[in-house]
Amino acid sequence: MAEQITCWLGMTLMVLGLGMPQAVKASAQSSGDEQATSRRLEIVAPFDIKGADPLLSGILFQRMQVVETLVEVDATGELQPGLATVWKVSDDGLEWRFTLRSGVQFHDGSRLDAEVARQSLEIARAKPGILKSVPIERIVAADDHTLVIALSEPFAALPAYLADYRQQILAPASFDESGTAQQVIGTGPYRMLRMTPPLSLEVTAFEDYWGEQPEVRQARYQAVSRAEGRALIAESGDADFTYGLDPASRQRLSKSPRVTLAAAATPRTMLLKVNANHPAFQDPDVRRALSLAIDRTAIAQVVLRYPRGASQLFPPMVEGWHDPALPELHQDVFEARALLDAAGWTVGEDGVRQKDGQRLAISLITFSDRPELPLVATVLERQFHAIGIQTRLDITNFSAIPAGHHDGSLDMALFARNLAMVPDPIGNVLSDYAGTPEAPGGDWGAMGWFDADFTAELERMAREGYEPTPEGQDPRAQASGVIQQALPVIPIAWYYQNLAISHRLQRAQVDPWERSFGLSELRWAP
Repeated sequence: MAEQITCWLGMTLMVLGLGMPQAVKASAQSSGDEQATSRRLEIVAPFDIKGADPLLSGILFQRMQVVETLVEVDATGELQPGLATVWKVSDDGLEWRFTLRSGVQFHDGSRLDAEVARQSLEIARAKPGILKSVPIERIVAADDHTLVIALSEPFAALPAYLADYRQQILAPASFDESGTAQQVIGTGPYRMLRMTPPLSLEVTAFEDYWGEQPEVRQARYQAVSRAEGRALIAESGDADFTYGLDPASRQRLSKSPRVTLAAAATPRTMLLKVNANHPAFQDPDVRRALSLAIDRTAIAQVVLRYPRGASQLFPPMVEGWHDPALPELHQDVFEARALLDAAGWTVGEDGVRQKDGQRLAISLITFSDRPELPLVATVLERQFHAIGIQTRLDITNFSAIPAGHHDGSLDMALFARNLAMVPDPIGNVLSDYAGTPEAPGGDWGAMGWFDADFTAELERMAREGYEPTPEGQDPRAQASGVIQQALPVIPIAWYYQNLAISHRLQRAQVDPWERSFGLSELRWAP
């Protein structure tokens, strides 16, 4: 069950209005309405705006509620109606029919119908992304409100794939002739007012939204790369939501009278990506030695200020994939050294292990968009040194990780992976750990590790779902066990989303699935 921390701030207007003369109350209400209309909510986070196309910054447009998808997700991870109100699949599993919501307009005044949704999904399908892996034969607008997706083979996870931000439905005028979005014309409760990549964008409430009108009418997002900069903005009262707080900032802001700190467990895990093509890491026992060298409890409690480290890849909130019965990852330096000795990596005169004249010296790359990553990388460097592995840290841009994956230059990388970007994690697991012998894994998953039986089982689950095995076991838990045994990636900590929320707001919530800032639910404190 999803853990969620909800912050209710301030008192209600109703309470404040008690005992006031009627005329004064009316005047105060009018003044309050005008103030609410003119106030602008300020959001500060570390993530740059890269462009209008969904592939570049689509997740940010989703969080700002500018765009919507056919299928939505609630706080527990369950699929909910979005721009599609209902959906059903044929008995043979080969045809899905989605009924679209009536009366939906895009921000340019054009109307949403099945043909427009079809065009938007076809554009998404032609680009890199998870939709390319779905066995779609054709997408058809059966009538104005019915979208039909025909498959060449069953694919039970299709509705979850349509909730992914890359499948956001945009107006035709958003795209140029090549299918690249040049504008963000969505259907959400907010429309884009202006966007200035990479630093800021502003939205305003969309008067013709199909749902309820939000009280917060204006909002601005600012990308601030340095954690101390974000903390200063929050402390000064110039931000209403401040995301990506490092431990030092949280400590500092805990004393601020202007903000409340909030945190929520998310389906994101900090992990170490290991190149299994590396001469040392081809041996699973060497990858296991790396894992045994890591003191996850110290990293979690001292560096991250989390309650505990990761005992497996999936956190407890990801039901089915998290297996409570799985033996926990743990630290055992003596066993780690023994595994390396047995693998033929002996300690040299300089304390660094070597084998056949090659020193066990590797590079570890990470990036500072998430401020805790360089801190944890520094700790890992010391913990690997304790078992005779020399580690060179490279704090760079996050794009260096997929680049190193593709050109084969990466040794290890540290990052935090959202394991439920597709609400059904099978989407991420397939893209990160399946593949072919020639192209195993994905940018943010395995590298050089391929298991044909595992890939086949993942593809089966995507087609047929998660019926228990004849032995009564959950196939998702079994898949987690395969990853735990092979360690193509090494989990470090289950992630918490940390932020500071201004006392100017009421009804602020932390979305554990990282899909929304919840702007439309917010209220200004009186």
